[in-house]
Amino acid sequence: MSELPDAPGPKPASLFQRAQWHAVSASFLGWMLDAFDFFTVVFLVGRLALEFHVTKADIIWTLTATLAMRPVGALLFGLFADRWGRRRALMANVICFSVIELLCGFSTSYTQFLILRTLYGIGMGGEWGVGASLTMETVPRRWRGLFSGILQSGYSVGYMLAAVAARFILPTLGWRAMFWVGGLPALLAIYIRLQVPEPEAWLQWTRQHATSLRTIVGSVLSNWKNFAYLVVLMTLMMFLSHGTQDLYPDFLTSAHHLSANMVSSLAILYNVGAVCGAILFGHLSERLGRRRGMTYALLLSLVVIPLWAFGGSAVWLAVGAFVMQMGVQGAWGVVPAHLTELAPASARSLLPGLAYQLGILVAAPTNTLEYALRDHVGYAWALTGFEVCVIVLGIVAINLGQERRGREFVVHATAAQTG
Repeated sequence: MSELPDAPGPKPASLFQRAQWHAVSASFLGWMLDAFDFFTVVFLVGRLALEFHVTKADIIWTLTATLAMRPVGALLFGLFADRWGRRRALMANVICFSVIELLCGFSTSYTQFLILRTLYGIGMGGEWGVGASLTMETVPRRWRGLFSGILQSGYSVGYMLAAVAARFILPTLGWRAMFWVGGLPALLAIYIRLQVPEPEAWLQWTRQHATSLRTIVGSVLSNWKNFAYLVVLMTLMMFLSHGTQDLYPDFLTSAHHLSANMVSSLAILYNVGAVCGAILFGHLSERLGRRRGMTYALLLSLVVIPLWAFGGSAVWLAVGAFVMQMGVQGAWGVVPAHLTELAPASARSLLPGLAYQLGILVAAPTNTLEYALRDHVGYAWALTGFEVCVIVLGIVAINLGQERRGREFVVHATAAQTG
């Protein structure tokens, strides 16, 4: 499909407006803390298996359960945000996932832990769509790609903080403290309540149109072709990100026999690469286009797979992992802007968020599949074969779609009079 033309509009507003920074900060922090809570389990697979007297595969299954429940959160909080506002939805979401994360630290059995991690998936699934719509509707459109990358990099920063916690909190305070720290983000709701305004784009839409839960759902259904395409695209992107991140610490320990401290150090390093990639390719997408920016990022990941999986030393593995995540999260850095620009105004939280999280529902078995493949072809070849296929299919899917780079979200008086 061809790229749709930019909508007309006046000169973009200044970048340095306080309300814009508060909206970006709140969304970034919400996604960062959400990711921290999720990746806490990634660094505790072996410890939790011993604690609850189960196998590592059982703990990995809790990751799958979390991922599988994320569409429920996207549906609930996406409807909330499109009907009653981005700010209220983000506050409710942050409180939801923070409280559940705190309770995980009090688990006394595997069953309790599994239930809580399943419920946590609802909170985790609701944050992205709300945060993306809040940010993309607030920032000037000429800076949308940059802030898209900044927002998405919150996921990598959260992963990095989980690695830091595994390095310093786990050895001194134990695994339960890792989850208790994850309950602190509930305080972010106070900041959102006091500092973050509703985006003008959402306020304008609700003033000019009658909104209800039925009309919001109807808007998604009427855009079913676009929605189905985005679900497929997000499925491949989820295979990419979770397939290169979730089991990688365990892979470094099991296949390359690196120490726990070395693994956490490498995790911090490759997440620095992820942050750099998200911001770089997000910003480049303003010039290159959304699809081309994502394609170039995926090609970068493809060429570095041999170092990422088969590096003969910790140094080469570090180089491979750093560049790999630059490419993976570089492609992801474009996603918030790309999806919100393709969504209808009436469902700008629900449609992107639900497509995003339905993608993870399909891709939820990623960790289980890769771990099972390990038994047949070895850990390195399991990760390599899986991700080569995903990247190639991802490049094809990206370039079969359309984009609406620079689409105007607010209808200004001058544009309305001339249009």
